[in-house]
Amino acid sequence: MPRFPLPRFSLDRFRRQLASVDALPQLCVLGLVSGLITGGLMVLFRLALQLGAMIFLPGGNPENFEALSPLTRALLPLLAVTLIGAWLWWLRPAGRQIGIAHVIERLTYHQGRFPVRNWFTQWWVGLISVLGGLSAGREGPAIHLGAAACSGLGQRLRLPHNSLRVLVACGTAAGISASFHTPVAGVIFAMEVVMMEYTITGFMPVILASTMGAVVSQAVFGFELPFEGTGLALGSLLNLPWIVLSALGIGLLAGGFVRVARAGDRLKRVPFALRFALAGGVVGAMAWWYPQVQGMGYDTLGLTIGGSLSLDVLLAVAIGKLLITAFTVACGIPVSIIGPVVVAGGAAGALCGLLGAQLLPDLAAGPAVYAMLGMAAMMGAVLQAPLAALMALLELTHNPNLILPGMLAVVVAGLTSRQLCGCDGFFISVTRHGLHPLQQPLMQALSRVSVPAVMERDLVRSRRRVTLDQASALLVAKPVWIVIERSSDAKPTLALKAADLARWMLEHDETDKLIDKEGRLDLLEIPGQRLDLAPIHLQATLSEAFLRLNTKHADALYVEHGHRPKQKRISGIITRDAIERYYRYSDAPPG
Repeated sequence: MPRFPLPRFSLDRFRRQLASVDALPQLCVLGLVSGLITGGLMVLFRLALQLGAMIFLPGGNPENFEALSPLTRALLPLLAVTLIGAWLWWLRPAGRQIGIAHVIERLTYHQGRFPVRNWFTQWWVGLISVLGGLSAGREGPAIHLGAAACSGLGQRLRLPHNSLRVLVACGTAAGISASFHTPVAGVIFAMEVVMMEYTITGFMPVILASTMGAVVSQAVFGFELPFEGTGLALGSLLNLPWIVLSALGIGLLAGGFVRVARAGDRLKRVPFALRFALAGGVVGAMAWWYPQVQGMGYDTLGLTIGGSLSLDVLLAVAIGKLLITAFTVACGIPVSIIGPVVVAGGAAGALCGLLGAQLLPDLAAGPAVYAMLGMAAMMGAVLQAPLAALMALLELTHNPNLILPGMLAVVVAGLTSRQLCGCDGFFISVTRHGLHPLQQPLMQALSRVSVPAVMERDLVRSRRRVTLDQASALLVAKPVWIVIERSSDAKPTLALKAADLARWMLEHDETDKLIDKEGRLDLLEIPGQRLDLAPIHLQATLSEAFLRLNTKHADALYVEHGHRPKQKRISGIITRDAIERYYRYSDAPPG
């Protein structure tokens, strides 16, 4: 099959370049575009929240539940679960999956391709859960909406699936960056929680996407510093033992949160409507007395750091908000948990700071310091994402003085949740049990490259029986493989090494017994190497090819190009040896 050079600037050439592991310039272009798309979506989402708040909440503030009457804020969650339940009731279980867990699920088992129905469901549930007074954040919607939109762009352009993985990471990072003005934390979160790997090829486009997401958001809303923590410091190293003990307690709370949220399997026996009513009722009952547990809670976190909340409110937020969020998830309502977890961690840290001030009144750091450490410790322990938690601490407070004690708190809380409570990362827990495929080095390496980067392109197609002249014509182009079509439906079934046919023709003539009465040669009778073939599409990654070889019990795969059946053509062959060679020498440039 002759190969013709592609135009210097064409979509086909762009796709072929993206198939390689070193397509850094092309991925950076996608990162810029992804940041702009996700930034625009986050602006729309925040404007929708503000518009809804202008209609339902006093002052147009989406977190101003304190201004509502006790009865109104108690009934509001019941209305929210009714609206969400009515939407989800008509969907199949697969259509109800949204949020960060859904993003990881699609990235792991579907090569980063997202259903459109889930995307629209995320808009509805994300807006209603926040405006309806449930304990919910906007991080899950930001990540899902951004990742799915960027992946949809890649699918529309029919880009190889290894680039879809990077587009998902770009949408994730840009979503967090545009929502909270934490571009570095967005990058680390995308690589640590969603991609579960760190590579230069992955980092650079994700950094660009996160930057552009923040730029778009700041161009509309201006620069916002959520929690002013500049100037606060630990004061004395004698605080370190108390930080360790505080982080131990926060780690236990984090482990309890994950365990309660995992109880969803046991609650599935409860009818759908009753589960939703229970979740709304529990939130409403607590909101009657403590409206601070409703919504995202960032205003509550600001008051916590400022020392404006009473002891009973801190207890309600630290324990109550954490438990009702976990119970809501266990009941099957797909709310975003990162915001509530951070707010509850801040309240738990403030409580530890108040207790420390009683024990060491002259040396203890203020509750504000412990509140900031607590929010990072809780986030790191629940997600098992220490770097993302530390970067969020730094960017939300703009206080580098907290990094040293923050590192200690995050590690202790993470170890406590993981080792004492047996809880791995929350989103891994709710995706699949056991070793996650993205944590396997082989599958990670093979997912970075698509099949065009390693497939053998020098091939010709042939019928099973050919004349000697036709066989000679097959060898003119000096192919490596001869793909033999089945006589019934013209689909490839076997591949013959072209060198074996050339060797046979040198040693035999038309009088050979393999030549039939009509002077035709049966290529399946030629002594030599033949491979059983199975199809795979051009956009697939090497991990997809590896799994398909195993499931189809094939020796090799023929790579199809085109979407309509009559337009499909074979672009190349990829063998198991080619995949193994790539993995063995993946540190070297491909080819």
